[in-house]
Amino acid sequence: MPPAAPAPADLPVVTYEPAPGGFPADPGTGDLRPLNEGLTPSRRVAAYDAPGGRPLAFLAPSISGVPLTTPIVERRAGWTAVLLPSANRRIAWLPAGGWATVALPDQLVVERRSHRLTWYRNGRLVRSWAVSLGKPGQSTPLGRTFILGRTPPPQSVYGGVDIFALGAIPDDPDAVPTGLRGAHIGLHSWYTDAALGKDVTNGCIRLTRSGQRQLLAELPAGTSVVVVDQLATPPPAA
Repeated sequence: MPPAAPAPADLPVVTYEPAPGGFPADPGTGDLRPLNEGLTPSRRVAAYDAPGGRPLAFLAPSISGVPLTTPIVERRAGWTAVLLPSANRRIAWLPAGGWATVALPDQLVVERRSHRLTWYRNGRLVRSWAVSLGKPGQSTPLGRTFILGRTPPPQSVYGGVDIFALGAIPDDPDAVPTGLRGAHIGLHSWYTDAALGKDVTNGCIRLTRSGQRQLLAELPAGTSVVVVDQLATPPPAA
């Protein structure tokens, strides 16, 4: 594989805002194979559009004060591809150095047609819940993403339970209400469970308060989340 071209110091840094363009599409966007390893930058690391390609941005050790762990999706000699934060269905290629790896035993699979979230650990089903998903025009984005971090609930409607912010953003940012502009897709609870199983959210994944508390207690940042229309078969074991 070609070596990494030097990265200009003035490249943008990936933040909570939408990531810079030019990164390649995730070739396994609907792939249900578990992503069992995450990458954590220890310094600013240049992210490229291909092995030996163009540097487009830097991945920093944290985003909005939250340590970054992003799932590894592919490896080639001297290069590692990860899911790009703050983007939908995009990956970034990183050269060796400036990062470490961590184990990610869990996976969340969301089915849009059946409105169901299923939690797997090491390829085995742990729990499953009915969920509410995005309304027409603000559908929950398809593809692979991951848990970026957690934040306290900003309003009482979230049921007093912390929110998981995902790496994904709305597919159509202009369709989101003004008060939610710039927000990521979230995994969170609500003050009532009456709308579970329906398309009523602004793209977020909404489940019960007890289910959210369990996931908050068990899942580390970097855990992969795959949103599909419908599962034909369970995800393959790790």
